Amino acid sequence: MSHLTQIFTEIGGELILPEASLMEKIKHIKAFVFDWDGVFTDAGKDHLLQSRFNEADSMGTNLLRFSYYLHHKILPTTAVISGEKNSAAFTFIDRERFHASYSKFANKIDAAKHLCATHHISLKEIAYVFDDVLDLNLADECGLRIFIPRNANPLFNEYVLKHHLADYTTGSAGGNGAVREACELMIGLNGNYEQVITERANFSNIYKSYLDLRKATTPIYYTSQEGAVTEVKTL
Repeated sequence: MSHLTQIFTEIGGELILPEASLMEKIKHIKAFVFDWDGVFTDAGKDHLLQSRFNEADSMGTNLLRFSYYLHHKILPTTAVISGEKNSAAFTFIDRERFHASYSKFANKIDAAKHLCATHHISLKEIAYVFDDVLDLNLADECGLRIFIPRNANPLFNEYVLKHHLADYTTGSAGGNGAVREACELMIGLNGNYEQVITERANFSNIYKSYLDLRKATTPIYYTSQEGAVTEVKTL
């Protein structure tokens, strides 16, 4: 067992595919797409239907994008696709300068196809982090799938694995570091974790170059209206 497999297995993660297969998959990834509820959050909301996010997860997405930048010298496409409208997600996306937000999409593959057409990528070039039923048709098409299970839906967890809809399942729960775990795994598969941390910790020139590109990214917000993808202003 390799060190990477061992360290993620020890925290409760499960590599559904062998590490070598996951490393091959991530070589072809050009976009990182996340669900919101149950991924960045524990799926709970207050009486105003608002949720929260975790700063450790936020750092994870930043380090993952920097890891990609170190290999390719360009930013990966990043987006959140959600079945609901979440003000916390909009705040996060604006601050982190993701490329796109898709909200109120009952059929998430429509959003993903729009993202692909806009950024000239394919569904197989997406790494998708997800947790529930609305995500399955998209997970079935993506190149790398990271599933966040929960103890409350053991039959659903079994369904995802039975139908080969996940390549890795997290040991951490949604809203409790699952996104950070997913990001750390993908950085580990990229093989440059030490460099990522060292360059960021030292605020090196190469990190500054990456950060300049990230800051220059203008997020675009979309929603689904009468079956069409429509750009909206949310902030």
